[in-house]
Amino acid sequence: MLAFFQHSFRSSILKTHFIFRYKRPGIMAKIIGTHNGHFHCDEALAVHMLQKTKQFRGAELIRTRDPAKLATCDIVVDVGGVYDPSTHRYDHHQRGFTEVFGGKFNTKLSSAGLVYKHFGKEIIASLLNLEEPDSRVELLYNKVYENFIEALDAGDNGISQYPEEIKPKYRVGTALPQRVAGLNPWWNQKDVDQDGQFMKAVAMTGQDFTDAVRYLGLSWLPARDLVVKALDTRMDIHPSGKILVFEQPCPWKEHLFLLEQELCIEEKALYVLYPDDNGQWRVQCVPTAPESFECRKALPQEWRGFRDEELSERSGIPNSVFVHMGGFIGGNRTKEGALEMAVKALEA
Repeated sequence: MLAFFQHSFRSSILKTHFIFRYKRPGIMAKIIGTHNGHFHCDEALAVHMLQKTKQFRGAELIRTRDPAKLATCDIVVDVGGVYDPSTHRYDHHQRGFTEVFGGKFNTKLSSAGLVYKHFGKEIIASLLNLEEPDSRVELLYNKVYENFIEALDAGDNGISQYPEEIKPKYRVGTALPQRVAGLNPWWNQKDVDQDGQFMKAVAMTGQDFTDAVRYLGLSWLPARDLVVKALDTRMDIHPSGKILVFEQPCPWKEHLFLLEQELCIEEKALYVLYPDDNGQWRVQCVPTAPESFECRKALPQEWRGFRDEELSERSGIPNSVFVHMGGFIGGNRTKEGALEMAVKALEA
């Protein structure tokens, strides 16, 4: 009986699935290998990214744990116990593995991080129609890792986002790794096409990755030029240099902090003005950090929570619309009014 179970287990482990084939006429397709069975976010994304490279576009995909089958693959991810870029082996489970992305990042890599580390620049350039080398590709290469890949690496390697003694106030069940995990067959499901489910995971992770790259490349990065312009013209707005004006809304916070550091700006900006979707103007306080609601200098306490005419009377500024109870943002119907709000707040 024991021998029977051992044989059944080994047969399951070594089972090989060819689940993705695409051959171009006259060209021998390359083979991507990963493990069969229960799948995770990291190898699903690793497979997607490889399919976006020149070298492995159109490759076959094998899911197996059979060493002999894996040895025939041109590239292997998340299985095999070897990390060797020279032979395109990208596993991270083996004893002694310590590879990280580098620079300021020290999170141990998963198979997604390994593939991204070696192929990420090519993939970003391809998705955004940029050339390599390009300074924008280099900047985005690090930014995409920070915003998207690192969390997947940490989660797959069991690295907590915060100290274990801190109990989370709520459970997150909608993040990408949880959504991928939900594609695995349930314990009480029978006759599920697991390979088909894996390909759904490849598509899901790929779409999220592509969306992240496109947002950072086509929205976030171009905003940097607008922040540079606002910094260059800040003295024309107010002699303190602490009020910035954007003629259109854009993702400015992170760029501002980075540029203040790069340009060694000592007099930090306190308020940012920009138009909203209704043609009115916002005055927003610069936070102490890009993700924080704590402000370098909040709008005056006596304005907070009031609206329209009552706010205009209290502030002495016509056309005032609102000031948030938290004091981190307010509004005025005109650009001039928003600027007056910022100046009064600056002098308060």
